[in-house]
Amino acid sequence: MSILQKISEIEAEMARTQKNKATAHHLGLLKARLAKLRRELITPKGGGGGGPGEGFDVAKTGDARIGFVGFPSVGKSTLLSNLAGVYSEVAAYEFTTLTTVPGVIRYKGAKIQLLDLPGIIEGAKDGKGRGRQVIAVARTCNLILIVLDVLKPLAHKKIIENELEGFGIRLNKQPPNIGFRKKDKGGINLTSTVSEKN
Repeated sequence: MSILQKISEIEAEMARTQKNKATAHHLGLLKARLAKLRRELITPKGGGGGGPGEGFDVAKTGDARIGFVGFPSVGKSTLLSNLAGVYSEVAAYEFTTLTTVPGVIRYKGAKIQLLDLPGIIEGAKDGKGRGRQVIAVARTCNLILIVLDVLKPLAHKKIIENELEGFGIRLNKQPPNIGFRKKDKGGINLTSTVSEKN
């Protein structure tokens, strides 16, 4: 049973359960299971987790990782095939690539892993088209290469940038300067030198 099916079953059970003191504990357990499944949907478990087609992530190999992000049918699979010599299915219809297809190239002695990610659509950061899973894999990359169709308007680049930034990926920006020190009685104390933004 897929994660999405489990989520819909739990939501259906919560909808038909009456809310009162006697069912409060049961509803709390259902909410906890639902939250856990939603976390798994966003960031799939690695190493022998779910069944086929549930997760997009692949094992990290090499010195760096580059993810190809873009709308469906813009040439990500063709680019991977030409650069790494790995077969990634190419067709005239959208959403040909349904899972992450890895490839490896060597450059000046460095082993670089290339990831052909499934196409994302506008609203991916909100979960449309399993976009959260795709963007979660993109977060693990050292470099994100936005692949665009030359025949489409340049506004598509802005849409993809907004989707990635909506998921917390800061494009072409320095990481914030964060310092921390260990407390005497355990724990840590965070000090930021800039205003905190979500």
